[in-house]
Amino acid sequence: MKLLLDTHVILWWQRDDRRLNKAARRAIADADVVWVSAASAWELMIKVTRGRLRLAEPFPVLLAADNFTELPLTVAHAEALAGLPPHHGDPFDRVLVAQARVEGATLVTHDRALAPYGGAVIWT
Repeated sequence: MKLLLDTHVILWWQRDDRRLNKAARRAIADADVVWVSAASAWELMIKVTRGRLRLAEPFPVLLAADNFTELPLTVAHAEALAGLPPHHGDPFDRVLVAQARVEGATLVTHDRALAPYGGAVIWT
């Protein structure tokens, strides 16, 4: 199984947050590949620079510690993004939906506002 983690799921996993349910934890632990989007890195770094988030380690170190794989943004992802209806106002979340579609990945998220996009989702 190929998973793409929403930004909050990355943090919940790394902080062993109880909001990440057992089914999502199991899926992440058992997945063939767990992707973290470059868009999530952008989102987190914006929060860090604004003082709204602190990370225990540099983000690449955290990803490596969990054996997560970086998913860069590609032209194919941008084209898929352009075809998405504006159900969700957060551009970072819309990028994740586009990437999951292009890569055939299951999105792991708590954000129910993404439901209208359909696709494979593991809800936290």
